[in-house]
Amino acid sequence: MQRQFEGLLLGSIELFCLAAELESFTAAAAAASVNPAAVSRSVAGLEKRLGVQLFVRTTRQIRLTDAGKRYFEQCRLALGHLVDAEREATGQQTTPAGVLRISMPTPYAHYRVLPLLAEFRERYPGVTVETHLSNRNIDFADEGFDLAIRGRAPPDSGLIARKLEDSELVVVASPAYLRRAHKLKTPDDLINHECIQFELPSSGRNIPWAFNRDGGCEEIVTRGGYGSSGDVLAGVTLARHDAGLFQTYRFVVEKDLADGTLKELLPQYGGCSRPFILLYPHGRHLTSRVRGFVDFLVERLGA
Repeated sequence: MQRQFEGLLLGSIELFCLAAELESFTAAAAAASVNPAAVSRSVAGLEKRLGVQLFVRTTRQIRLTDAGKRYFEQCRLALGHLVDAEREATGQQTTPAGVLRISMPTPYAHYRVLPLLAEFRERYPGVTVETHLSNRNIDFADEGFDLAIRGRAPPDSGLIARKLEDSELVVVASPAYLRRAHKLKTPDDLINHECIQFELPSSGRNIPWAFNRDGGCEEIVTRGGYGSSGDVLAGVTLARHDAGLFQTYRFVVEKDLADGTLKELLPQYGGCSRPFILLYPHGRHLTSRVRGFVDFLVERLGA
């Protein structure tokens, strides 16, 4: 392998990351037990080598430029991997530690994963968890994520996919909406109803609704005057406030169904589900914190 970093000291990157985290050359110098001038020289050397400005400097503070933010994220991840590699090589990495970055859809985050994070960090207090809530497909390499949870596995052989669970779908509406709406006996009657739509980010198309008929799950395209994208919970909020019918995951509306805020419809056609899948890059050096979190989620949520 050809050397890429002649003249670039790892210590300069460490000092840069310290300054970025502490937002101060002086604080970084104190943390590293060097003088502030050494930090300033190291950062200036990095900026000269890269040909970009990493910090905006004033007499009172420093802040990262856009380029500096991107460089910092990648450097922080790289340093973390180096620390993990050293610990594993010497047999010291017995307890997971470091920053874990995970991307997941809003409903699964709020109702499944976020409620478990306190338990995970109680088990592994050395791990810092950063969550990104979005339905869009992320780029692991460019965006620095360790894990992602999605409703389907993208056609990418570079990703390992582990199913966490199949989540049951249910159609709901508020009592006030149902009092003024047409009768609903079969999925065919949906044509007479206000069906709240959710747009799938990957395709830009509204997600069809699924019903159990003739021994299998049949998808039906519905229509309605309300649409949302990016956050499934928007459709639930609309349904709670009498806008119409919405198909969502049962775990999202369990409390609403229990207290009567929402009513379940067409239960005789229920039972269809959609999966939630844990994704991470194939062949990537899995740190102990990533392995620990994968094992934890499979243990707590795995099918």
